[in-house]
Amino acid sequence: MSSTASNPATAVTVPSVRATKMRNGARPLVMVTAYDAPGARIASEAGVDLILVGDSLAMVVLGYDDTLQVTIDDMVHHTAAVARAKPHALIVGDLPWLSYHLSPEDTVRNAAALIRAGAEAVKLEGGSKRIPMIEALVDAEIPVMGHLGLTPQSVHAMGGFKVQGRRPDAALALVSDAKALEHAGCFSIVLEGVPTEVAAMVTESIGVPTIGIGAGPACDGQVLVYHDVLGIEDRMAPKFVRRYADVRGVSIEAVAAYAADVRDGTFPGPDESYHLATEVAETLGIYGSPT
Repeated sequence: MSSTASNPATAVTVPSVRATKMRNGARPLVMVTAYDAPGARIASEAGVDLILVGDSLAMVVLGYDDTLQVTIDDMVHHTAAVARAKPHALIVGDLPWLSYHLSPEDTVRNAAALIRAGAEAVKLEGGSKRIPMIEALVDAEIPVMGHLGLTPQSVHAMGGFKVQGRRPDAALALVSDAKALEHAGCFSIVLEGVPTEVAAMVTESIGVPTIGIGAGPACDGQVLVYHDVLGIEDRMAPKFVRRYADVRGVSIEAVAAYAADVRDGTFPGPDESYHLATEVAETLGIYGSPT
């Protein structure tokens, strides 16, 4: 069975993602983050299946040290920018820290803001304790993507960005949480920073797709941060990242070349300049083109 999501000319939907399990013959899902219209257009034209407007924008776009500083207003602003590009990919908006922790009502209200901005689904972190929030969202007909394993919004509780599920009890807890999220109505689950073998256990135990990031090849799909894929961000180099370009290096070279041309007077040249018609110039007493 091939996934609808594998055809970049076809708009990807929540049902088509939910049906994408590799064990049933589907191609792996491809998800990247994007935070603006140009990034969304590039991702869509490249044929990705899902665009995550991730709270990682706090770190890779807004310059914070972790994801805890980003607000629901920040997420709405960037989700709307992505949506204006009208990508074929399914747009998933990240619910940031404290936007879904206080009450189901608060959770639905914040998720609705992302949907109104153009998201077609929302993502939240955490296991069984998030069930009331997930059920409230599903009851409001807002599709939910779960997120287990290394959950960056819990960085302080976890004692840092550490691989999760290394012990037998922790691995089994991940399986249990994944089943609970599926039962509550999640259409897919991100697995971050867990051993390959544990990700395979979780993937096999549930009927909705898993999307891995630092979780090995057994997941039903993979996600990476746009800035990591393109080599725009180079302050951190997680083990699970594979860089496919050096956009940062090329960009520095390009801007440096522009600066050099300005300073030595070769930019702008005739091709980048506008000129008066000869008769107008002569009327104004201007003879010859300025250098």
